[in-house]
Amino acid sequence: MSGRFGAGPRGEDQSVRDASLPLLVFFFRETSGPARRMESLLAHITRKERGRLKVKRVNADDHPRLVKKFGVTQIPTLVLVIDRRVADRISGRASMPQIERLLEEHLPLEEPAVA
Repeated sequence: MSGRFGAGPRGEDQSVRDASLPLLVFFFRETSGPARRMESLLAHITRKERGRLKVKRVNADDHPRLVKKFGVTQIPTLVLVIDRRVADRISGRASMPQIERLLEEHLPLEEPAVA
């Protein structure tokens, strides 16, 4: 995982303000079984999409202001942020095909490597 949100001076995260890469925000709770089951999927996405996407974890219990700001009503929730705006979201437990579909719709295709 790329890491957790770290609050800035006004309770905001630098990752949201830094719009150089799209950001996939994973809202979870330690006590949520569905969220725990999604951890390995997100670890895979983080490795696979390195360079095209940042992934951040937000513990909903620790960051209620972010939960409210992003309109999260269900745990787990994935929120895709592009250019500092919410582009899409998945509420509830998601499968790998659902996450990949979400990313395919919004992320540019990878450039082929030049040898």
